[in-house]
Amino acid sequence: MQVKTFTGGTSQEILARIKAEMGSDAVILSNRTYSRNGAVIYEITAGVDRGAESAAPCNGGPGLSEWQKEWLQIKNQLFALMKPAIQLERLTPRQRVALEYLQREGASDAVTVELYNRLLAEPGASVLECLYAMVPVRPWGDSHWKQRVHIVTGPFGSGKTTTALRFALHLRKNEPEARIAFINADCLRGNGRLVLRHWTELSNFAYMEAPDRASMEQALAACGEMRVVFIDAPGFSGEQNFVNWRDEMGISGKDSAVYLTLSPFFDAAQNKAFLQRYKNDGPAGIVWTKLDEAECFGNIVNVACASGMPVTALSFGAHLKESLAPATEALIWRLIFKRQIPGKTAQ
Repeated sequence: MQVKTFTGGTSQEILARIKAEMGSDAVILSNRTYSRNGAVIYEITAGVDRGAESAAPCNGGPGLSEWQKEWLQIKNQLFALMKPAIQLERLTPRQRVALEYLQREGASDAVTVELYNRLLAEPGASVLECLYAMVPVRPWGDSHWKQRVHIVTGPFGSGKTTTALRFALHLRKNEPEARIAFINADCLRGNGRLVLRHWTELSNFAYMEAPDRASMEQALAACGEMRVVFIDAPGFSGEQNFVNWRDEMGISGKDSAVYLTLSPFFDAAQNKAFLQRYKNDGPAGIVWTKLDEAECFGNIVNVACASGMPVTALSFGAHLKESLAPATEALIWRLIFKRQIPGKTAQ
């Protein structure tokens, strides 16, 4: 475990440095304030397990060493000790209500502590202003995603195939003359394959299959005149991961955008595993799917804070048309605080 102490003029400044230097897995071990030459100094000690990336994510799972299991227990105990130290009376009534609501919605201890520290560091800031900084947004569309190749991936059953189709239909609505192609790299799943092929034929999208590198190279070459190319990537399990698959298929990480589909009802252990398995070293965003099936939405904040990946789109409903909205701050926070699905009235 790597432990480091940071000092600075504000807690927010220090937390940003911790995240930049140690990553989103860093845990706050202690914090204090003191005076030096008449100035208030903030001091925060943070720790990070540098071996965590190679470990299995589930608590007590077979891939964890005894030392890693012990560290997970210590980490949970640290958060349990820190939560009583949160002095809610130092917040305004509105800030306190928002923080308690997020906890009920499933916001993690890490999110709770970070938001609390941000609110104390900027007493005049609203809760939403702090949350905007914690949950980045990069909406689907040409202005933010200029790549021609768009890869949609995610765990089995998360809606990645329908998300790719929804992206294409959204693009077709805005650009009726756009030439769009689909490359199905997930050819082994019969149901998804049939759905994708059926809708591409109905929508007059080009359709190709590429289960290996040679066929992928041929498919990409055949799409040279296409305005946009969507690749339906397979799901991964065990030791498989997205970057290895992408490199094996000969797809450029710099020239393509990747969208990870997740649903709000995955638990913390699953989300951690997915973020590690589908991590990308190029442009990437998250599409939250099946929103109409979820009971709470705190995981949207948890995943954003853990990964730093922007929310790109919100997907809902069984139909392919009019069931995807490019993400905006307003849509995300109406969803979390009002449970308002995009395009629907508040519940």
